[in-house]
Amino acid sequence: MLKRLTNTQISQYNESGFISPIDVLTKTEVNSCISEIELFEAETGKQIDFPYKSRSHQIFSWADRLVHHPKILDAVEDIIGPDILCYHATLWVKPAKSNSFVRWHQDGAYFFLDPALHVTAWVALTLADDEAGCMQVIPATNKNPLFDHNDDINPDNMIPRGQGLATEIDTSEAVSMPLQAGQMSLHHTKLIHASFNNNREERRIGFGISYIPASVKDIGKTPAHALLVRGKDKYKNFLEEERLSAPLTKNQMAYHLKLMQQFRKRQDEGALHSKASLG
Repeated sequence: MLKRLTNTQISQYNESGFISPIDVLTKTEVNSCISEIELFEAETGKQIDFPYKSRSHQIFSWADRLVHHPKILDAVEDIIGPDILCYHATLWVKPAKSNSFVRWHQDGAYFFLDPALHVTAWVALTLADDEAGCMQVIPATNKNPLFDHNDDINPDNMIPRGQGLATEIDTSEAVSMPLQAGQMSLHHTKLIHASFNNNREERRIGFGISYIPASVKDIGKTPAHALLVRGKDKYKNFLEEERLSAPLTKNQMAYHLKLMQQFRKRQDEGALHSKASLG
């Protein structure tokens, strides 16, 4: 029995590779997340950035709440089943009137997971419409293989290594996934997607959470950590990640750094076999 999605939405995900929008957070929950982000920025004297934007659920209470949020997990469970791991999570902040963008890419090209069943829940904490540079997707590209990607040193590219599709693609069929604050989208790891400039006077803030079924195998040369967020993990294919215990403490910051160093090493070293073979 489905917990949150409809049969129509499941069919859309399987055929087109995405679902949007899905209501998940209350206004109070959204405001709480934004307040905690702004408090951290006030205390540090600068806008939140790397490394704190990456694997944020190992630093901040607001992010820990989101990766474990029952409404988010209910929708994800309808897609990948009841035994769910959080593989990674990233806070995406586009400053007001900025040229920040994300190249056309497939998430699965640099996550090194087999089979390719990873689903991203992109949770909007502010308005994310076309003017704000919301995500754009090319429907049904989830049925394609994983294509070659390359790096881009453009400082406006929000993916740290600039990874994106190595060849030009036809984007004439691309569609936008606008979201109100508190809504989310779900997209498949092979779906080709991108986002472009924020032309609004306000920041665009979203939290992308990468979920996988516990049965997925790790094919990276460097082992990956993953956090069990629902159900059981009888496979033990990943290094067990501990849940956030004490936000922003010295010990927690050290643990976060350890996880990030492992993740960066994994990204640099790649996979044990060709990405094109992933199912």
